Amino acid sequence: MKLPKFRSAEAYLETWRSRETRRPLLLRGARQVGKSTLVRKHGRSYAHFFELNLELTADRALFDGLPPVEELADRIALRFNVPKLTENTLLFIDEIQESPEAIQQLRFFYEKLPWLPVIAAGSLLEFVLGEVRSFPVGRVEFYTLHPLTFYEYLRWMDKDILATAYNEVPVRKAVHQELLREFHRYSVIGGMPEIVDSISRGANIAEVQNLYELIWSAYRGDAEKYAGNLRQRQILRHLLSTVANEDDRIKLARFGGSNFRSDEVGPAFQALERAGVLRLIYPTSSVALPVVGQYGRSPRVQLLDTGLLNYARGIQSDLLSTDDLSTTYRGRIAQHIVTQEIIATHHEDSWQPYFWAREKTGSSAEVDLVLEGKKELYPLEVKAGPQGRLRSLHQFVERSPQKIGLRALRNEFSVQAVTTPGGVDYRLVNIPYYHVGFWGRYLKEAVSLID
Repeated sequence: MKLPKFRSAEAYLETWRSRETRRPLLLRGARQVGKSTLVRKHGRSYAHFFELNLELTADRALFDGLPPVEELADRIALRFNVPKLTENTLLFIDEIQESPEAIQQLRFFYEKLPWLPVIAAGSLLEFVLGEVRSFPVGRVEFYTLHPLTFYEYLRWMDKDILATAYNEVPVRKAVHQELLREFHRYSVIGGMPEIVDSISRGANIAEVQNLYELIWSAYRGDAEKYAGNLRQRQILRHLLSTVANEDDRIKLARFGGSNFRSDEVGPAFQALERAGVLRLIYPTSSVALPVVGQYGRSPRVQLLDTGLLNYARGIQSDLLSTDDLSTTYRGRIAQHIVTQEIIATHHEDSWQPYFWAREKTGSSAEVDLVLEGKKELYPLEVKAGPQGRLRSLHQFVERSPQKIGLRALRNEFSVQAVTTPGGVDYRLVNIPYYHVGFWGRYLKEAVSLID
């Protein structure tokens, strides 16, 4: 029997399990990111693991009529032929979006049966949560699962020695070169678990094209389920067929060369966000905390997974023939995978990424991302080569109360003293692409060198 492979979220589940006050856990995330597999692996450490799939009529019927939770627990015990559920039983309710009553029951599991570990998961939760009466706010814990990170990818590809070295900050020179090579491959393939698993067992890119198409088709079908009419379905299909080709900030009106109005395209993008297929990253003009998003201005599109982006654009072969992502497709793929790694470090639903923008005739500027520290806001640029342009970073720093900028690139870690055209001195912290998720650790390393 094939054992499920490593996910970083396993440590989180163990922490959740051992909490003195433990709420039912609601796992969020797009379809096919590995939620069910993660929970099943976690369930192996319990005396009993009982899984309900609410896409099945018989399982969904257990929750019909919103019975008292004690009665529900008895129904479930009878279903699995045990006298009763115990504290060493993990109850997993999959596809919970199919039953608003099951979502409501999470509250009563917490209030009446707090000793019972309960995990629920669903891929389209965002479509139904707002429609659930008496949603158990404050009585449920949330965790968002993303596609595989680069570190998880290394573990799945059996690069265990390299994965161990990856956790060093900074890494050794020989390790740096090897990590660059593997990160390039990861950037082409992406982090969808089924695809990475197939490649880890010997498949090549050509042999997994059908898997990319199956995933992309599933997302298309999910989103269309919630289209209210033919017009909305047409808009969603158009977005999914064109969105991967957008390199810059988007305009909703006439998106992708269509005749659709902005008030039609906006809700369609919101549906794709709720399905987890993509997210819209909005600009901010903030140079210090708190970050204030400018939601009335043009956003940038971030697809769920860079491998899916490459597949949808038909550029995987092109990317395999080069060794420098930053010079390919105007740096779009490098920017996308770096953003994906940053997103993967956040599992709370409230977190949002932003990029910095200053729009002024003759001196407009954009910084790829802004990263929130405990007290400061840091700009991050994704640039080509050691001499990548810093004009936008200069403009941010000249307006910021802190004087450190971050840059992700192919090079090894370094700290440079830089002076802006306006005469402002600051430190530029260069971080290898593959380590951008460790930006906080690099910041500490840089500060120690400066001091």
